[in-house]
Amino acid sequence: MPTHKHLKRLDRVFVEPPVFFITTCTHQRTPILTLPPVARILIEEWQGAQQRHGWLVGRYVIMPDHVHFFCTLSGENPKTLSAFMQQWKQWTSKRILRESCSRDGPSRLQELRPPIWQKGFFDHLLRSNESYAQKWEYVYRNPIRAGLVTRPEDWPWQGEIHEIT
Repeated sequence: MPTHKHLKRLDRVFVEPPVFFITTCTHQRTPILTLPPVARILIEEWQGAQQRHGWLVGRYVIMPDHVHFFCTLSGENPKTLSAFMQQWKQWTSKRILRESCSRDGPSRLQELRPPIWQKGFFDHLLRSNESYAQKWEYVYRNPIRAGLVTRPEDWPWQGEIHEIT
């Protein structure tokens, strides 16, 4: 059976400022991300991404077992995209396990064990504002396609941290 190799991420990007569309999933697609304490942790960590990692997070949608968000570089010494994602996953994992898995937490979280996230992530470099709008429309409608709501505006786990385009 052939092994799938992922393409190496670009060391240089020639779009200024680069905006990335990111998707990452929980380990074994465990549906925990829309539990309120977990969603709160994800949002808080995105809010701190500029200070900790040198990245701004724009619009996002949190689904039960994966997240979609847009991000761009910010500041003078931003981390690489891979380092940002690795550290964001580490921070969120630690907080989810520490803060959400108390005896008083939701029963699904009480038995949660590492890892929280699948290895790796999907990234797509957006090449225009039009591309951003098209990706956002797709992501915005994701809860409808999943049968979670009938109107995208009814999904509580979406928003925008920073306006990035």
